[in-house]
Amino acid sequence: MNYRWGEALQERGKQNFLKGAAILAVASIFVKIVGAIYKIPLYNDSMLGLEGSGIFQTTYNVYTLMLTISTAGIPAAMSRIVSSAHAKGNEKLVKRYFAVAMPAFIAVGVAAMLVMFLFADNLAGFMNNTRTAPGIRVLAPGVLFVCIISVYRGYAQGFENMIPTAVSQVIEVICKAAFGLVAAFMLVSLGYNIEYVSAGAIMGVTIGLGLCVPSLAWYKRKLDRGITLSDDTAHLPSKLSALGQLMKVSIPITLSASFMSLMTLIDNGIILERLQTALGLSERAANIQYGIFTRGQTIYTLPPSIILPVSVSVIPAIAAALARKQEGEAGVIMQSSVKLVNILAMPAAAGLMALAAPILMALYNDSRQATSVILTILGAATFFVCLQYITSAILQANGHERVALLTFPIGAAFKIALSYVLVGNPDIGIIGPAISTLVCFIVISTLNIVFIMIRVKEKLNFIVVFIKPLLCATVMAGAAFLTYNLMHWLGSGIVGQGRFAVILFLGVAILVGVAVYFVLIIATRTVTKEDMMLVPKGEKLAKILRIR
Repeated sequence: MNYRWGEALQERGKQNFLKGAAILAVASIFVKIVGAIYKIPLYNDSMLGLEGSGIFQTTYNVYTLMLTISTAGIPAAMSRIVSSAHAKGNEKLVKRYFAVAMPAFIAVGVAAMLVMFLFADNLAGFMNNTRTAPGIRVLAPGVLFVCIISVYRGYAQGFENMIPTAVSQVIEVICKAAFGLVAAFMLVSLGYNIEYVSAGAIMGVTIGLGLCVPSLAWYKRKLDRGITLSDDTAHLPSKLSALGQLMKVSIPITLSASFMSLMTLIDNGIILERLQTALGLSERAANIQYGIFTRGQTIYTLPPSIILPVSVSVIPAIAAALARKQEGEAGVIMQSSVKLVNILAMPAAAGLMALAAPILMALYNDSRQATSVILTILGAATFFVCLQYITSAILQANGHERVALLTFPIGAAFKIALSYVLVGNPDIGIIGPAISTLVCFIVISTLNIVFIMIRVKEKLNFIVVFIKPLLCATVMAGAAFLTYNLMHWLGSGIVGQGRFAVILFLGVAILVGVAVYFVLIIATRTVTKEDMMLVPKGEKLAKILRIR
């Protein structure tokens, strides 16, 4: 790339992109921490246990498919077309996009809600888990709320304002945790069956989503007060035409994202079906096995949730740069975002792989070998999930959203086929879905990168973007692994070998790993002074840390 970081990236685009990514990252970290705290007591044996965890996750997978069909393309499409119109100063077009999007997607949400509520038993039967029907009905109104929320979030993101999205995420997760845990605890105390306890736990999701809507409406009115409308309506498209433009962008994104949700739903059904038919387990025993997988799956989704804000922010940032005919700026944002994702995702993935067993023991008091093997494999997968997020966002921002219509189904085909074969093997069983997940996201992210290299003008510097972060993350994981085992060997005679000891040794190992990684990324110039210029007060930080 021929553009220097400090020269090619204009100040406004640079600060908006980084500020937006930072706001969403902080909110997302908070959301996932609260979400993890919420699921730890929920998934422990005193509340849902393994059986209830399997029911809970299966229910949530049904909801995710309906949610994706309803909303996946809305925020991305809204942020892209609103950002483009706003960059050109066409604020009346911005208003028109919102005016046609809201009623259209409310109608979609109502339809999806009715399908979930009226056909809950059919959906539960399709999933080979008849005990999920109460939870599916409880979640049905949440789909309508998310349709409304997504239009508001996409509108705000089009102005590169990520605060409404961040605030609504915080409201959602706090309400989800509070209402969900209280409902589950009360239902357990009253002696209800586990499927109703699971439905009570998931009720917090619907309540949290509903309470997000007023705050987003308030932020939208606040944004509108800062918009100055011109009197020129000569080039303003009709409402039908504006809706058509929105659908042209959102439908390919929705279809591509729906492949993943549909894949997860089908995969969920296949796992439960193969456990029951190929391995001869009862529905209850199959739910317990799926609960084992769910524990590893819950942890592995944490790093991607932190990376997702970068991919959300990069879409309007690149779209706005391209609208201004500044391809160099768009290329710089692309490279900086991929590098940032790798610097964050690689050590997270390596850490999960190196410390899988003590992490599970610390969180769930789970010492099963199968669970730690699952998390080790999913630890590797988490990096490729993050890479898939950012590469898909880059393709969408550059107008190649239809590429995902090819890459996602290919990855989904690998996952479903491998799950069917591997789960039916008694020597592999519930470990099979972890293997198929890893293969799926390797395929998707690799294909996305190939398309970026072919279709996007600016190219990635692979040594800077991939190799250096990988080397640093590998050394970090080795240091953390050795530290944990050394602490366990030296300290078990003093503090014992119970859960408290594991938490203590794990904490020390993580601190050592973080310190080693921080030193390495500076010493190897994985992070340079030019990179630090992209961070607020970055020049002072670079001077303090002696980064050149």
